[in-house]
Amino acid sequence: MVTRKADAEWTGDLNNGSGKIALGSGAYSGPYSFKSRFESGTGTNPEELLAAAHAGCFTMALSAALSCEGFSPTKLSTSAAVKLDEVTNGFAITTIALSTEAQVPGIDEAKFQEIADTAKTNCPVSKALAGAEITLNAKLV
Repeated sequence: MVTRKADAEWTGDLNNGSGKIALGSGAYSGPYSFKSRFESGTGTNPEELLAAAHAGCFTMALSAALSCEGFSPTKLSTSAAVKLDEVTNGFAITTIALSTEAQVPGIDEAKFQEIADTAKTNCPVSKALAGAEITLNAKLV
């Protein structure tokens, strides 16, 4: 399968520094900072990028799951809210709330809920955020 890439660069200390995030595809490149992450400054942040990834992945997974069950959705719209909280040993993403609206001709509410729940469980980003192995190759230059 494919491997996707993104890069981040940070200059300075945590509170006063700033950084840039760039997607490997070139579709997005932009700033991030302490204020854009922990307050309300200009730029993006890792949690916003995770929310976008999760919303996109889940929506595709839902479309696939509906199609596999013989339904043809006409429109699926999803938002994801990722919450970063201070916890005992630092910070953690504590909740991710997915909210989706779907137009699916011929499906009843119970079947839709069943398929949506399965898509949430089987979405690759849901799986990754539920406890993926994380590796690190750290090198001083």
